[in-house]
Amino acid sequence: MRRIRLKVAYDGTDYCGFQAQPEVSTIEGKLNLAISALTGEEISVIGASRTDSGVHALGNVAVFDTASAIPADRFMYALLPFLPEDIRIVSSDEVEADWHPRKNECIKTYRYTIYCGPVENPMLRRAAMFYKGRLDTEKMSEAAAYLIGEHDFTSFANPSSQVLISGGDAVRTIYSLDISEETDKAFAGSKICMTIKGSGFLYNMVRIIAGSLINVGRGHWEPEHIRTVLRAKDRRLAGPTAEARGLMLMDIDYIRLGTENTNEIHGSSGKTD
Repeated sequence: MRRIRLKVAYDGTDYCGFQAQPEVSTIEGKLNLAISALTGEEISVIGASRTDSGVHALGNVAVFDTASAIPADRFMYALLPFLPEDIRIVSSDEVEADWHPRKNECIKTYRYTIYCGPVENPMLRRAAMFYKGRLDTEKMSEAAAYLIGEHDFTSFANPSSQVLISGGDAVRTIYSLDISEETDKAFAGSKICMTIKGSGFLYNMVRIIAGSLINVGRGHWEPEHIRTVLRAKDRRLAGPTAEARGLMLMDIDYIRLGTENTNEIHGSSGKTD
């Protein structure tokens, strides 16, 4: 048996998340059906990030075991006819038989996009949260700085997270949290992107951080309030969970290389969100 790794991109709008569930459409379910149809085997993929309903990805990772003789780098092309238009394989390679996408140290990069303006840009309606008005990105950046580093992120996690329910560790490391703004003259608005890199994320953590920074951008909180929320370890003090459609998993960069060609697929660039 061989273990094949896939880098997967998808528009998550019409799916109930990544993880397979009975009687609903999921990314994992579609991958299982596609690979099974191609190989003639019963396939169950293992995903790196079990993104939530409506969340998108450009660089999620999944592995599966197969006896197929198809060259590893050809799976991305061979699977194309078996997948819906909103799921694509970006690249594929072969890894060691024990390589696991959730058990190898990595850096995950997420991006949360907000479209601000008097009216919504229809081209971004599936990929950005719409906010009618303006946000102060300078204050949002100031607030974001309090979240960088290693912290207990209990305040920014959904209380139903299995990690919290089981009494697990809510400590995570955020390496960077950058906020950029791009003007859209056609709609008299702007697109704001929050790009966050971390060692891992709790359930809904990125969306709760986004909702909290939006509160700062609206002027409801001063930037220093984010530090107070972080130290409190109390979800009730943080902002709302921002809409799923604004969130995208951009990349997963594995630090400890599973095979010599890991960088070829990834470049240098529990349910999470």
